[in-house]
Amino acid sequence: MPGSPNQIIRPEILALSAYHVPPASGMVKLDAMENPYSLPPELRDEIAQLVADAPINRYPDASAASLKASLRQALAIPDGMDIMLGNGSDEIIQIIALAFARPGAVLMSVEPAFVMFRMTAVFAGMKYAGVPLNADFSLDMDAMFAAIARHQPAVIFIAYPNNPTGNLFDSEAISRIIEAAPGVVVVDEAYHVFADASFMGKLAQYPNLLLMRTLSKLGLAGLRLGLLAGRPEWLIQLEKLRLPYNIGVVTQLIAEKVLQHHDVLMQQAAAIKAERAIMGERLEALNGIEVFPTDANFILFRVAREGDGNEANRVFLGLKERGILIKNLDGYHPLLKNCLRVTVGKPDENTKFLMALQASLNKSNN
Repeated sequence: MPGSPNQIIRPEILALSAYHVPPASGMVKLDAMENPYSLPPELRDEIAQLVADAPINRYPDASAASLKASLRQALAIPDGMDIMLGNGSDEIIQIIALAFARPGAVLMSVEPAFVMFRMTAVFAGMKYAGVPLNADFSLDMDAMFAAIARHQPAVIFIAYPNNPTGNLFDSEAISRIIEAAPGVVVVDEAYHVFADASFMGKLAQYPNLLLMRTLSKLGLAGLRLGLLAGRPEWLIQLEKLRLPYNIGVVTQLIAEKVLQHHDVLMQQAAAIKAERAIMGERLEALNGIEVFPTDANFILFRVAREGDGNEANRVFLGLKERGILIKNLDGYHPLLKNCLRVTVGKPDENTKFLMALQASLNKSNN
């Protein structure tokens, strides 16, 4: 008789829970760090024509050479650095982990961090080391250096700004980590457009630095396009693990067209940053809420009142009852006790969220 999944699948995979994406039909969706704005009608018309004429009966350009040239210009990728494209940043993280997964190799990050760093280490069969942040979500440098000395990690992932906390780590501290690392340091700049800070200019300075970007937070989440920039000696090896034709015809065509209108994306990012400031002030004015600083397109906050420990869950469910979906982070990590994360939406969406939050807080108080 053939074996069961429990007998054949690796035990560490059996122990995992799949990445959960909650249904959002009919909800004000503020849980996934998406850009809430659509593209302008005239640009959508151009895209519609592109898609209508797309040669979807043919395989895409495997090298995506034209798209890479557009990305190099739009993102100011330094001369001498190569680019690798992925089906979102998730695929790039997986490629890196697979490449570095020698027996006993360690993938290191901070905690709390983007959950896919830890999950991908498990996928690839790597050991994972998570270094807790300080209570204010800053880097604990003594702990980082101790962990580097103890684990000798093959790769360290650092999100800049960090997800789910939203804060921008001290750049000098990250530079010290890069200098101390025995392997590669990957700086994940998924939210860079909202932070006005980047390590792109330091790629030439550090031979062990790689930098990830994504177009998802810019407004193209549905296309699933991420990229890795770094020295050719690294990317030549990583390209061997990239699956052929991983960036489809339609994604290549639309992304290149939108990048020709990069100013539109920058205007939308500016609107999100302006609304983020307004939303942060309004959140801070609420009783029983602790708001954390953010340089991303989301805001982390804690339901800070005394209670039986389920305050965040009660507020989260209260918001859902009122048609608002955000992210409940309580239980993800001890530092995120009673924490919720809300994406910055359009002004009317944010107003609906704040009204629903106030009502949920009032109900939770009663």
